[in-house]
Amino acid sequence: MAPDRTKASRVRKGVRRLFLQLPRASLLLVMLAGWALIFASSLAYFDLDELPPFVIEKLPLRFETLWLASLRLHVAAALVSLPLCIVLMTRMLQRRPLWHRWLGRIAGVIVLFALVPSGIILAFDAKGGPVVTAGFLLSAAIVAWSGVRGIAAARRRDLVTHGRMMRHFFAQMSVAVTSRAMLIGLDAAGVDPGTAYVVALWAPVLASAAVAELASRSVITNTITSTLARIRRISRETSRLALVVRARALARPFAREGR
Repeated sequence: MAPDRTKASRVRKGVRRLFLQLPRASLLLVMLAGWALIFASSLAYFDLDELPPFVIEKLPLRFETLWLASLRLHVAAALVSLPLCIVLMTRMLQRRPLWHRWLGRIAGVIVLFALVPSGIILAFDAKGGPVVTAGFLLSAAIVAWSGVRGIAAARRRDLVTHGRMMRHFFAQMSVAVTSRAMLIGLDAAGVDPGTAYVVALWAPVLASAAVAELASRSVITNTITSTLARIRRISRETSRLALVVRARALARPFAREGR
């Protein structure tokens, strides 16, 4: 009977773990699907013979050459870094420190030295005016801040801070997908394009930051709770062991006298 109970307990734990990981896996799959759509729609930016409509409506620009170069660099960096971030958020890769470390370094370099700087340049000519520009700059600042702090935390083996910073990092990276999805929805609803651009940017930026922070606090709380539970269990076991040792120590003189 004991083996059957052990097997049933393992099955229950496996099912529970599956349901706990389902929201995370679903989010990553949605992000991957969004990346695939962005990839398909972004290929036109690399056609050097013909400019896409999005670029034509921006012209003329004061620094046209710089803007076009920044656009292509930004798109290329996003297409490489976003799937890397998605993979880095999986449990499978997080259990492989060597792979996680090196892919994280590659993603960090691409984002901090290509994606963020080019995004800042593009932000000043963003459709929607200064309000949208401010939203892009805020998102870029969160990405840069969380990326630098997350890398520094990983180097000093502070995995709690590293996890918190990387959640903010990934959350802002996901804005590329959620913002486009909101734009499509608002356009279908007939919302004014100027208003749609503001809402579709600021809502994901602020919501992503809030969700990342709440998720981090939940993880920290669970970690503290489980650590305290382990300490209490070890304390109880230690107390029992100490009691047994003490009892034996007290009983030893009587045992000797009995001989």
